[in-house]
Amino acid sequence: MTQAEATPVAPDRAGTGAVRDRYLDLLRSLALLRVVVYHLFGWPWLTVLFPSMGVMFALAGSLMARSLNRPAGSVIRSRLRRLLPPLWLFGAVLLTMMLTAGWNPLDDPDVGAGWTHWWTLLDYVLPIGAPPYPEHLGSASGLLDDTWAEQAAGPLWYLRAYLWFVLLSPLLLRAFRRWPLPTTLAPLALTAVLATGLLQIPGETGNAVTDFAVYGGCWILGFAHQEGVLARVPRYAAVSLSCLVMAAGLWWASGHQGPDGWDLNDIPLAQACWSFGAVLILLQYSPSWRELPTGLRRWDRWITLSNNRAVTIYLWHNLLIMATVPIIDEAYNLPFLASDRAAGLLDSTYGFWMFVVVWPLIAVAVVAFGWVEDVAAGRRARLWPNGAGRGRSRRRGS
Repeated sequence: MTQAEATPVAPDRAGTGAVRDRYLDLLRSLALLRVVVYHLFGWPWLTVLFPSMGVMFALAGSLMARSLNRPAGSVIRSRLRRLLPPLWLFGAVLLTMMLTAGWNPLDDPDVGAGWTHWWTLLDYVLPIGAPPYPEHLGSASGLLDDTWAEQAAGPLWYLRAYLWFVLLSPLLLRAFRRWPLPTTLAPLALTAVLATGLLQIPGETGNAVTDFAVYGGCWILGFAHQEGVLARVPRYAAVSLSCLVMAAGLWWASGHQGPDGWDLNDIPLAQACWSFGAVLILLQYSPSWRELPTGLRRWDRWITLSNNRAVTIYLWHNLLIMATVPIIDEAYNLPFLASDRAAGLLDSTYGFWMFVVVWPLIAVAVVAFGWVEDVAAGRRARLWPNGAGRGRSRRRGS
């Protein structure tokens, strides 16, 4: 909810003369929408309906493969330059909020008490590991739920995984070009080894390796899409493999369900298989649209905006979801909600109102913080980059 140029750091080529693939832009926007809706409602079936994180990693892998036609060092520096400034801004705001609320990382046993663990805070600067945060901060009856810090920092796992992929991509791409099929399937095999307990890696290192294995196949499928390998695979073979792998994922999930049942986020091997198969189908059928089809053009500006502000949306959405609660709670003070029946109606529709309120908050975040994505990419800062000006320019020139 990550993603450098693809997701979240989608490149804006307005005015450069380059042609965007609007099909991939649509997938990126759908992935972000699904992430926000999932974190709002927590519906496990959404992880089966659309594997957002697998799609995000695949799109990022495709762009990484294209960029590696240039020297690897310059590409990695470019990705870090695009990724880190939005993280620094988010981290500065989040750390300020947590410290102001009374969190002392040097006394937090979950972090590791004492000055010897101060360096873990550097993961807010360069997310090689897991940035520390308190599991509970404040009180359950406070303005925000006492898990707000954990919820806000939750999406940061993606940036760690993305950074690992970026740093290892030159080696991964070289291996893919030499041994395409073994390299593509290797992450699935590693996930199986980890899931069955044949290899156990404790702590955050184990979490990082698991994330890398679960989504590594999707990242490398992005390589295959960019390199034209998928286009050479017969469609029946790709679809057959996808169905086989996805069926294996569902079979594994049926016997290894977590506390939320079929939520694939709790079942790494099932997530890896399902995401791999779904991404393979989506990229195999990739139509490479220069423009959205007629029926989708009404969403063109929103798709453009979400692609240009994917980092901002991904980083801030969870904190903004938490912020909807005190806003909606103010509605209970309205005179026409004084009766038990009216208050009960609000109770029963609370999730719907969270969905309604979070989007204006995300819009505010886009305006307030999104410009950092432009600065990080070396572009002129813009408040609302939805492509509207570009569309008018095309019409005037037509």
